Amino acid sequence: MSTEPETTEDAEPGTPGTAGATPAEGDAAAEEGAADRPAEDAAAGEGAADRPAEGAATEEGQAGRLSEAEAELLAQSAERERIEQRKAEKKAPIEAGAKLSGKAADLLAAVRAVESGEKPAATVFEEPAPAPRRSAPEPVRRPQPVAAGTAAAPAAPAPEAVLGVRRVLGEGGAPETLAPQVAAVLGEGADELLRADPWQLLRVAGVRPEQADGFARALLGAECAPDDERRGRAVTVWLLEQAALAGHTALEMPALLAALAQRGVPEPESAVQDSIAEGEALVFQDALEEPGAPAAEAEGSEEEPERPVRVLVGLERYALAEESLADGLARLVNSAPKQDGPAEEWERLAAGAGGSTGELIRATAGHGLVLHTGGEASLAEPAALLHAARSLGLRAWAAAHGPIGRDRFAALLRRAGEDVGADSPVATVPGLLSGLEGPGRDADGALDLDLLIVLDAPQLDVETAALLTESLPDGARLVLAGDPAVLWSVGPGRVFADLLAARICPQVASRLPDPGPLGELVSGIGIGELNQVEAPGKELVIVPVRDAGEAVHRTVQLVVDSVPRAIGVPAEETQVITPGHGGAVGTRALNAALKERLNPGPGRFGGFDPGDRIVHSPAPGRAVPGRVVTADAEGLHLSCAGESVVVPKERVERSVRHGWAMTAHQAVGSRWPAVVVVLPGDAAQALSRPWVYTAFGRADRHLSVVHGVEQALPKAVAEVVAKPRTTRLPVLLAPQIGR
Repeated sequence: MSTEPETTEDAEPGTPGTAGATPAEGDAAAEEGAADRPAEDAAAGEGAADRPAEGAATEEGQAGRLSEAEAELLAQSAERERIEQRKAEKKAPIEAGAKLSGKAADLLAAVRAVESGEKPAATVFEEPAPAPRRSAPEPVRRPQPVAAGTAAAPAAPAPEAVLGVRRVLGEGGAPETLAPQVAAVLGEGADELLRADPWQLLRVAGVRPEQADGFARALLGAECAPDDERRGRAVTVWLLEQAALAGHTALEMPALLAALAQRGVPEPESAVQDSIAEGEALVFQDALEEPGAPAAEAEGSEEEPERPVRVLVGLERYALAEESLADGLARLVNSAPKQDGPAEEWERLAAGAGGSTGELIRATAGHGLVLHTGGEASLAEPAALLHAARSLGLRAWAAAHGPIGRDRFAALLRRAGEDVGADSPVATVPGLLSGLEGPGRDADGALDLDLLIVLDAPQLDVETAALLTESLPDGARLVLAGDPAVLWSVGPGRVFADLLAARICPQVASRLPDPGPLGELVSGIGIGELNQVEAPGKELVIVPVRDAGEAVHRTVQLVVDSVPRAIGVPAEETQVITPGHGGAVGTRALNAALKERLNPGPGRFGGFDPGDRIVHSPAPGRAVPGRVVTADAEGLHLSCAGESVVVPKERVERSVRHGWAMTAHQAVGSRWPAVVVVLPGDAAQALSRPWVYTAFGRADRHLSVVHGVEQALPKAVAEVVAKPRTTRLPVLLAPQIGR
């Protein structure tokens, strides 16, 4: 099992970073373009080191109106509170048992590097016939989220609290400028908590165990020892957080014990037991189904055969989210959907559509949960389903991963005959959950709809998926649609892949192939083959390069001159994709070169000028392309997918990047007329089949590949598949699904 991020892109602002190296190697590796977690970090940038700066974000609590990100976080917080309350009521609970030098300067630099996205959080692990439907019980409804503008965002830490933490940090030789973050993360009494347990500093994004150890030695003196119980618990929780950044919802006990030993914890078993006893982690025993195992003994047998189990340890937030998700999915599968329209009408629409579109309509008519797989062309089928459902009077909506995907799907609806005006039935998933988009909520707090089609389903992590399923009313239908070959979610879990493997509901595989040479190329990559394709219209161009300098030069030449002249796609509609943020050919270097040619300026607004292309990460796991409009005392004004966004100046550094070049994780869910994928010689370790599939698949009309990795590219496509993630969803679903 590996807990490394799947790719090697650096961390994004506001997104969990990931590095393929251990902390000792992390600094250098990050600049080389080290791992981008499948998530997608970089991906989407997606998510930051300890889910960054959520604490620091509270400094902006003075605002009277909520941004979309704040509304989304409030909705998620309300859902987690609801889940925790329901968990406590169960009879069978889960078994739980700044002038600076030296270490202070190193610590401050590390934290700032993670927050700004310059470096990823270090990864520390190495690989060592259906039963009749029945009615489901009425679920406990999540509270309806407060509408934007009606509540204040979380308050920033009190000045007195920050001052107290500042004193403790100073005594321990840590940068005092970290005080607001520490106070926000640790909450009330943060100074006393930090003094009593210096290793609590590990809860701040970007802090590594060796840095917390130095802080503890300065505070505790002779009392500081490697076998300190406080250190063991803190490192255990830190390792579980790092695993979550790599996509795992829990860790197998042997992997966790090995990682603790690697981190210098003398008694790993005791450290884990202490963490469980203190409620800082949860432990699970999941029965394993062995292939070829004999069937269960007949009734009356004296002894039940002993079944192998795996012992897992995880953080409460992800454990509860995964359990809530399993409950919500089981409710959908086991309940008969609301009968909207005669069965004959559904069948008429299915027969008229034909092919896999008809299969999708037919499956949705009779089931509460349906999975749909396929490439870009297959999106026409969910569009036809949405149109058909609305023609029957259903309150049907679709939700995409981001605004570009939302707008593209709305265009498909128009082609399907749907009247898409100002009240388009397409939203983004974050907008739907925050209440800023979509149909709104009913009196019970559920989404006011009958059918929800979620596009880009592989991008759902367990927390987002739990929010969605718990928000659906009884009798609603849920269709999860997506391409299983793309990069997985930034957050923990592999919801779509787990559901496909579990086979608990109908699955419809689209038979619509992606067209043209690019469709042929990407389809081959999906099955591990990098084929040569005929491209008579210059749909595909390979540009060999020998070194990093030539790679940057050729990339700029393609975007500024060659593609506009030969293909007819202007520079503003061409997207550059590269494996990482650091290094000589990372996003930072490429964006600097592209800005110099396309929008030169002094960068007087925090490094940005009006007209700059940017990527905005409003929340962990999200990346929204846009442009800089202006800046003033209020902050940096952006235009993102036609919407005006103001980023407070204190958040610009960690949530906004230049966007002429981005990582594949940031690009997932979006497409552009032309794409330039840059593969410098040092990118070989970052490549995998899902990364190449995702990057090459972002092009609509033209793809240029700046190629400097030689045989590493076909090798990655043929051999390097997605790293496995440890999840519990299949085990949680199995006993709840009627068979």
